Parts: sequence; C-alpha cells; structure tokens
Amino acid sequence: MARTRIEAVDCFVLKLQHAEPYLGPANGVTESAGPPSGYAVRPPWRSIYSPRFETLLVRLTTTSGVTGWGEALAPVAPEVPAEVVRRLLAPGLIGADPCRVRPLSAALRDLMRERGHLGGHQGDALAAVDIALWDLAGRLAGLPVHELLGGAFREHIPTYVSGLPSRDDGQRAVLAAEWAAKGAERIKLHLGHGVEADLATVDAVRAAAPSVALAVDAHWRYDLPDASRLGRGLAARGGVLFLEAPLPPEDLAGHADLARRIDLPVAVGEAMRHRYEFLPWIRERAVGLLQPDVARTGITEAMAVAEIGAAHHLPIAPHHSVGLGVALAAGLQVSAAAEMLTVFEYQPTATVVGQRILAAPLPGGPDGFAVPSGPGLGIEVDDHIVSALLEES
Repeated sequence: MARTRIEAVDCFVLKLQHAEPYLGPANGVTESAGPPSGYAVRPPWRSIYSPRFETLLVRLTTTSGVTGWGEALAPVAPEVPAEVVRRLLAPGLIGADPCRVRPLSAALRDLMRERGHLGGHQGDALAAVDIALWDLAGRLAGLPVHELLGGAFREHIPTYVSGLPSRDDGQRAVLAAEWAAKGAERIKLHLGHGVEADLATVDAVRAAAPSVALAVDAHWRYDLPDASRLGRGLAARGGVLFLEAPLPPEDLAGHADLARRIDLPVAVGEAMRHRYEFLPWIRERAVGLLQPDVARTGITEAMAVAEIGAAHHLPIAPHHSVGLGVALAAGLQVSAAAEMLTVFEYQPTATVVGQRILAAPLPGGPDGFAVPSGPGLGIEVDDHIVSALLEES
C-alpha cells in the first residue's frame, strides 16, 4: 500500500476585528508611513501594531485526506509569510512524506539559509509549516505532539496573565485585583514609560494584589543605565519574576552587561526565530530566561532552544501574543515537553479571539492550561469558520 504523501498546501491570511485590541486601547498612536493600513506606532513603544488580530494559518493535506494546521506569529502583514509559503516552501512539500518532520523542516530551512533568510518573514513562514508538519505527523500516528517529542514533563502548564490593558495605575490596580480573585498567581506588566513611572506602576499593582508575583516587559525602551536602575528597583521590591526586553533587541553586549548588574533574570527571545540566534546570547550569559515564541520558531526550533537552554541551566517561558488557537496549542505542546519550563504567557483577549477558529476551546485561563491530549496539536480547527473569517478579513 502506497505511503501517504502531502498533496496540498493552503494559506489563510486572517485579520480579525475585536472590540478590544491587543494590549487595550492605545493613546497617542502615530500612523505608520506608506499607504493607509490601519497599522500604527503606540508610543512609547517603537514597533507598529494592528488594531486587528492578524495571523497566517497554513493547512497541509495528505493524499489520504488527513490535515495538519500551523500558524505563524504575523501581527502585521501576514500576506508576506503567506507568499513565502506559496512560492518557496510549498514546492518542497508537495509529494513529501509528512512523517519525516525534522528532515523536511531542515530541508526547507536550507532553501534560503546561505542568503540569511532563516529569520524574519522567512522564519515566520517556516514556523507555520513546521507546526503543521508536527500536527499532521501526530494525527497520522494517533498521538499528541508532546508524545512524539518524547513525552510530557507535566500535565498542567502554569501561566502568567500578560498585560493590564490600561495606562492609568489606578485602573491597572483594579484589574490586578480582579485577576487575583480569578486565581491568577502571576501578572506581567507592559511598561517602558520611564523608570520612575514603571516602578510606581509596580508599587500600585503590588498594593492591590499583594499575593501576585509580577514581571515587567519594558518593550526594548531603555539604555543600559536606565535599565540597570529599573532592574535594581524591581529586585529591591522582591517578588518580581523577570525583566523582559529591557534594551534594544540587537544589543547582546548590553544585555550581558545588564545581567551582571542586576539580581533579576533578564528575559529575551520573542524577536528570535532559531537556535543560531539564541546560542550567542546563551553563551554570553546575556539572558536568564529564554522566551521562544513557537509561532516564530516552529516546534522543531523551539525544542532545540529549550534543549540548548537546559544544557546551560537556563529555563524557558514561551512567549505568546496575538497568535490564535493553533499557535496557542503548539506553545502548550512545547511547554509540556520542555524539561526546564517555568511558565507560559496567557493573553486573555488573544485567547478569546483565537478560540474562534476551534471546534472546541482549549481549557485554561489565568491559573494555567491542561496539556492538550488529542492527536497532533490536540485541537480541531473548524474549516468552515476559517473560510468565513477569511471573507471578513
């Protein structure tokens, strides 16, 4: 009997409207350059954001009719990685054995590797396809991805609530107390408004929810002196889990210097897409907590990062932002299989939006997620809903 092969690769570019945008309403937005797109900078942060939840879904279909789904973290212009999938990756997938996940992923990386295209939009496209391959292999084997990866270290994935969507400390304090009442044990604050303002926010939230451990995402806003002051202020307060993205994302030496100056883990990783980007940071001790986003790395590279980190006694806390249900399920599968996991990022609004594409929601919330136990990623994507959302996008 002929072995099943991949016969179709389909891309779905979704741009979903929701009453509440990612990280809440923005103040002082600055329209991006170029044609009107709805994208804007949200000061004091530098990156452009979309008012919608944008993503790329990839579906692989075999000759036997079995499908696997993947997703790229593409919060702006998901059309770009979609075109990479269609033009560069799909020809290497058609006719391939879907159970040869790692050899296929390696071959796809090699297509543009010597041209420097393991990262950026190419990396995002590779991640979506890699996730779809693991989902497909799991479905064909009748096993969840974490079992294909060697087994789960845990059945429950602890989480932290990411963001209190307000720029007013009083309202942030109210939200923190509400999350604590719902069982949240950890909250990450999206800051970068100045050292004194950030510390004041931490104090206000701590007073309202004293039982909750806090973390701070500075969104790459500081120079080394200010990041050092912020880190020392956070460490002095106690109960702060980590300082994320304190310096510009390319400043490896600065992060290494900062890590030596403060008694607090420096967390980075959402901007990186493969082991070769993470490795210098690990070697230089510029990072104390690794944050790969599985929808940017794919499952293969996320596990490689987790293993390299473990070899250097560095834990991981996978990043998750605007990805939909496929990205969430992939992150949970990696979180289950990674030996040195600390915590997974829970985005309340993105999780609500992301469940729209699933036939049944993933059970979980502010106190954590159960590890999906069904075959593949452990979810069922509703093709009809995806098609309907595609028409709305």
